[in-house]
Amino acid sequence: MNRSSGNNRRRSTGDRAGPETKVCGVELHVAKSGSDTAVGTAEAPLLSIGAAAALAQPGDTVVVHEGVYREWVNPPRGGTADAPITYQAALGADGLYEPVTISGAEVIADWRPHSAAVWAATVPNTLFGEHNPYAERIGGDWFFDQVNTWHTGEVYLDGKSMYEALTLGGVERPEATEDSFDQAGSLLTWYCEVGDDATTIWANFGGADPAAHEIEINARKFVFWPAATGIDHVTVRGFTLTKAATQWAPPTALQEGLIGPHWSKGWVIEDNTVTDSKNVGVSLGKEAGTGQNEWTAGPKGAKGGTQREREVIQRALALRGPDAGEPHPWDRDHVGSHTVRRNTIQDCEQAGIVGHLGAAFSTIADNHISRIHVKRQWHGAEVAGIKLHAAIDTVITGNTIHHTHRALWLDWQAQGTLVRRNVFYSSTAEDFMVEVCHGPYLVDSNLFLSPWAVKDMATGGAYVHNYFAGRIANCTEHQRYTPYHLPHSTAVYGVANILGGDNRFYNNVFVGDRARGERAEPRAQAEPALASFWSGAIDIDGVPGQATFVPTPVGTSQYDAYPTPEEYPGEDGSALAGLRLPVRAEGNLYADGAEPFRAEPAPRVIDTSPVRVEVHDAAAGTVRVEVADSGAIDVVTPVTTGLLGMSYQAEMGYTNPDGSDLDLSADITGFPRDAPVPGPFAASAPGTRTLAAPAPSRQGRGAR
Repeated sequence: MNRSSGNNRRRSTGDRAGPETKVCGVELHVAKSGSDTAVGTAEAPLLSIGAAAALAQPGDTVVVHEGVYREWVNPPRGGTADAPITYQAALGADGLYEPVTISGAEVIADWRPHSAAVWAATVPNTLFGEHNPYAERIGGDWFFDQVNTWHTGEVYLDGKSMYEALTLGGVERPEATEDSFDQAGSLLTWYCEVGDDATTIWANFGGADPAAHEIEINARKFVFWPAATGIDHVTVRGFTLTKAATQWAPPTALQEGLIGPHWSKGWVIEDNTVTDSKNVGVSLGKEAGTGQNEWTAGPKGAKGGTQREREVIQRALALRGPDAGEPHPWDRDHVGSHTVRRNTIQDCEQAGIVGHLGAAFSTIADNHISRIHVKRQWHGAEVAGIKLHAAIDTVITGNTIHHTHRALWLDWQAQGTLVRRNVFYSSTAEDFMVEVCHGPYLVDSNLFLSPWAVKDMATGGAYVHNYFAGRIANCTEHQRYTPYHLPHSTAVYGVANILGGDNRFYNNVFVGDRARGERAEPRAQAEPALASFWSGAIDIDGVPGQATFVPTPVGTSQYDAYPTPEEYPGEDGSALAGLRLPVRAEGNLYADGAEPFRAEPAPRVIDTSPVRVEVHDAAAGTVRVEVADSGAIDVVTPVTTGLLGMSYQAEMGYTNPDGSDLDLSADITGFPRDAPVPGPFAASAPGTRTLAAPAPSRQGRGAR
């Protein structure tokens, strides 16, 4: 490949030429000039999207014209695989989507002076319907702040969210939030009190007169979300979806999102901009009936969160379906198989995309996710750009994720999961965490550019053709027993703890600290937590006292205590608490102080990496790739499904979700690996080029 300059857009399995083929129905038009008593034609449009949703049948398309629609779109029915119901922004004469915003916020204009820099507004509680966000406290399982009262409400100054204060004094005399990414912005604060009939909000706009600005407040829990489960095959395309009063979304409760399918099948969420959910932007997660925060809601001494999560899985499998008055059971026929592609997702405080169980068999492709958990007034164990539990046969490809706590977190049951051709950087914890999973999962052709690249508390991983500029930390986890499944199925095959190992490292590039000059060593990682959570006995990610991660060199030498397949003694029944599974490494390149696994045959260790990847435009998601000496990169053995073998616990091969063999013949940009070399790029002549973050296709003008 000879690409010495220019912009390359990464190709992923989520690319397509145009909208999917479907059975054609009627078009229902919605416009700000319309009426909900109209028939919904282009000449006589409806006024609200909800009115169109009430009429839409399988195969129909709801076309929404330019404007801001302040409503919760609650589709009462779905479509079929051949005849989905589609909601999309109208296309203008120029072929671009018209700018259409669906918002969960309302404009508040009646502000009165309260004190020197503080204004107050009082709104009737009827504005909020059944859910007043200023009366709803954020909380639930795995939420660390069990002391302070934070609300799902929010106040926005010209579209930018402000910071809640715990007292009125915090509005009158604001102090910067210590860990916020925006110290100056954290001085713009608000406080609320809820009465029987009205809610009062006090706000400090930093000297701005609210009469000269647009001030909005969260008024709705959801923006696009069916109240019922089983609303299948819905497509949402081309919108700006913004400002929702979502609740904390752990894996053991209803996982609310600004937009989501709510325990359904076959949604397509594409070409949207999703912003400013109080917690989660896109939820592919769990419904409420299988468990609703039973750990934190239970009495002291009741079952813990891990056991409750195991119960949630079993309940989901045992659901009897609508004929029995219950949601559909968790299986491929009824739940998951969603597509989330080419969206821009930003400014959500818990996660850009979340999902327990409901994200199985899905594709998450070509999204640009950033500014997740940047306000940092509170924390919990479900915070990431993408946080998935039970991502069975889920493909995560072509995404750029940056400026988050951690970029991608796979927790429990990452089996058949493919993590491919993603770019990760500016993660304050690490780019990728995999927790109490048994595999097999594949991580190939990714760029890991943060100081901590991977946190490995799992087994069964295959890391192939990646570029690592940061460290890998690993540990065992003997206390938590988690499920693994029959291949390509939700049926549970067994449960086991995490012995560590069963990992494969083939054809990666590891670039050590010398590439960046002098810098401080990363500290041993520790999650923020309050003393009220496990009495302060927490080391990492909700695992008390036995899972500390310590600094290690870049490379694979942190696995030196693990056996090779040839050294592995096998289980004898008495050493399971201390036994570690084998690690294998081959074809990797180590540069700038990176260190190889002790038993890697003939590792290539050189002083300076011939390939360097750096962040070029942090906000835009652009990275620069420089190849200095292509002759220093040796050709390596191609990686195949056969070479990777089977994972230890699930006894499953590394395959595509349909069971076919993997194809690793293309690099991160889609160019062929005719003669494979270490790292995510095919062999290249010396030169420099840039990789741009994905963006919504034909995005409307003036979005957000």
